[in-house]
Amino acid sequence: MKILAIETSCDETAITILEATGGEGDATFRIRGNALLSQIDIHKEYGGVFPALAKRAHAINLTPLLTAALKDADMLNEGSVSLSPDAATFLAREYELAEELKAFLSAHATPDIDVIAVTYGPGLEPALWVGVNFAQALARAWNKPLVPVDHMEGHLLASLVEGDLKEFTLRGVDLPVLSLLVSGGHTELIQMPSWLSYTLLGSTRDDAVGEAFDKVARILGLPYPGGPEVSKLAERMRGTPSTVTLPRPMITSDDLDFSYSGLKTAVLYMVKGRELSEDEKATIAREFEDAAIDVLWAKSSRALQESGAKTLAVGGGVSANTHLRRFFAEKIAHEYPEVTLRFPPTGFTGDNAIMIGVAGYFRALRKEFAEPGTVRASGTLALHQ
Repeated sequence: MKILAIETSCDETAITILEATGGEGDATFRIRGNALLSQIDIHKEYGGVFPALAKRAHAINLTPLLTAALKDADMLNEGSVSLSPDAATFLAREYELAEELKAFLSAHATPDIDVIAVTYGPGLEPALWVGVNFAQALARAWNKPLVPVDHMEGHLLASLVEGDLKEFTLRGVDLPVLSLLVSGGHTELIQMPSWLSYTLLGSTRDDAVGEAFDKVARILGLPYPGGPEVSKLAERMRGTPSTVTLPRPMITSDDLDFSYSGLKTAVLYMVKGRELSEDEKATIAREFEDAAIDVLWAKSSRALQESGAKTLAVGGGVSANTHLRRFFAEKIAHEYPEVTLRFPPTGFTGDNAIMIGVAGYFRALRKEFAEPGTVRASGTLALHQ
């Protein structure tokens, strides 16, 4: 099966063409074409993602990225497809995007793909709608099946694959799986007892861990995106005794929930009214990172005990964090040697269309298609619902 996948949930516009074979729990994927544009430079001056600008950037980027991905896959064929009035209605509010897509279709034949997959949530609704409507217009124009994909399911499945940005597999996963999803918008523990079946075990009650990293970065005067900058600064102090202490919120609570708002506030009070040296910033960054990850591990450890999971999969943007990977690997090796720990390969941690294609493939195998016009973007969609 060849899947064209589209991702516009936040500040990355991405289109991927995957070729997939196999079934649930035993599949092989080859990336035929891949194109991604980040909006970091657009949002840098705001210190975070500005939804209206993200929406506009997606609308500008989608058709050029579609062209690039198809060309990369050697599927950009001469020909002509009309954008019917019915298909054009999906882009009625995106005049420039509609005109660009119309011009693209008038110059290129329908590519040899089987399915179109698109993120429909969770994320920034204005951004999501651009991708959803673009996918619906393509599905109607090309007469291809459409699969709506949960963004967090993409992150979860991406944490189970092995390989690189050319070819990878998803096989040999022992069930049940315990998934820790950590990103700028989510901190969740989810159990997957069987393929594509999910139960929420715990989630954040306020800030997500990635959001806390970004807010602490702003407090410390670090550039956007802040999470990687905090981690880079923290690494400078590894191996030296900490001279500051921050709280570990909810680390001993009787549940599997998280809270990071108080930790961020503790950092704010620690630096308030002070002119910090670079070493002091690094010390605080290291203590913050330790506190945040200590809580992630404490909750994951408890969930492993309660769920009897055989695999712990850590996914989402924060799963790229060096200390998180190192710390979890050490803990699993010493405390849960019977559990397999999985992280996404390099290039699969952040938002990308590859993971949307993976999830779309498995959903397509189950024939979970949607008629164009019925897919609705959802900013608060939850994987376990």
